[in-house]
Amino acid sequence: MQRYFVNEVKADIETKINVTGDDVHHISRVLRMQPGGKIICCTQDGFEALCEIGEFTNDHVQCFVLEWMTVNRELPVSISIASGLPKGDKLEWIIQKGTELGASSFIPFNAARSIVKLESKKIGKKLERWNKIAKEASEQSYRNKIPDVLEPCEFQHILELAKDYDVKVVAYEESAKQGEKKNLTRAFENLEEGYSLLAVFGPEGGLTEKEIERLEEAGFYICSFGPRILRTETAPLYLLSAVSYYFELSR
Repeated sequence: MQRYFVNEVKADIETKINVTGDDVHHISRVLRMQPGGKIICCTQDGFEALCEIGEFTNDHVQCFVLEWMTVNRELPVSISIASGLPKGDKLEWIIQKGTELGASSFIPFNAARSIVKLESKKIGKKLERWNKIAKEASEQSYRNKIPDVLEPCEFQHILELAKDYDVKVVAYEESAKQGEKKNLTRAFENLEEGYSLLAVFGPEGGLTEKEIERLEEAGFYICSFGPRILRTETAPLYLLSAVSYYFELSR
């Protein structure tokens, strides 16, 4: 059944929900749904309701709540993916697939080895596209919430944000080359349901020794993700998959 995210929270909803924005066109023109059709509406605070379409207007679709559903498909820990800005459409790939795998937010940042340097006038359109990708991936993967995609920031801001997280890890290829195997497990052992995890990944070329030193000083676990060297767009997906297995499938 088709799912749509709405800009409301459950506490403010009595019997009706209005679907707005581009989803109006999708419901009425693409799917050509009619009054009486059924859709799932997902609220900003992670609840979902089975709804029946009531009427269409030019700017919204009015729906009636038939029942609230209680399925929670979110990871038991909140994971933020901080990616050093990569080339091409790799960040879009990370956002799309990372959303499917359960990330709660994405934080692009300018790393020392980032080749891409976004101009300020282009950031608005990029953010709009990234958030659209996250929304569509959330709908496709039956997420309860849409991950946040933050505006690109400088490396220093990552260090400041890190203070608000329970556990912090950084992927470092030199650790993999040296055979380090235990730090990721140690990080997981310090995570509990409801905790937050910040994971930092470098761009092509990785993070510099100086960046790693500053992250380690800020309390990050310096981790390898096994003996193989992963691409900048692959490593975040590895981490999210490992978290899912550790907290959802192995227990």
